[in-house]
Amino acid sequence: MNLSKLFLMISVIAGFLLLTTDTAKAQVNGQGGDVGLGVMLGEPTGISAKIWNNERSAFALGAAWSFGRYDAIHLHGDYILHSWFSEVEQGSLAFYYGIGARLALGDPDTHIGVRVPLGLNYIVPDSQIGLFVEAVPVLDLTPSTDFDGNGALGIRYYF
Repeated sequence: MNLSKLFLMISVIAGFLLLTTDTAKAQVNGQGGDVGLGVMLGEPTGISAKIWNNERSAFALGAAWSFGRYDAIHLHGDYILHSWFSEVEQGSLAFYYGIGARLALGDPDTHIGVRVPLGLNYIVPDSQIGLFVEAVPVLDLTPSTDFDGNGALGIRYYF
């Protein structure tokens, strides 16, 4: 699959997700909207997006560069659920977990795997900023079965 077809496919999926999301304010105590865009630093490092469906569920997407053993373009998409902590003095804090997929386009191999993201999401009070940290076990299915891991620290601006 060439990169232009891959980019078109990702754009169509992202557009569909944007059109089908609930427009309720999902950022508990925040001022932002349901769509967040930002950066993630770690393995991989790149652009991060989050599209809230409601106060509990969201889609998280990433387009990044993997500096690990694959040295590849990394794309992922996750469906995540949030469990909000009630004892937070300022802002909102949630533990999240989910399931997703990743595509690592390296030279010479392309890796396709299943992701299980586990993380913390903090919504800065009275702002449009969200912070996150996550650890993600990965089971690669192609070109061979192999365990791997991702992890990132990130920030998103919600609009």
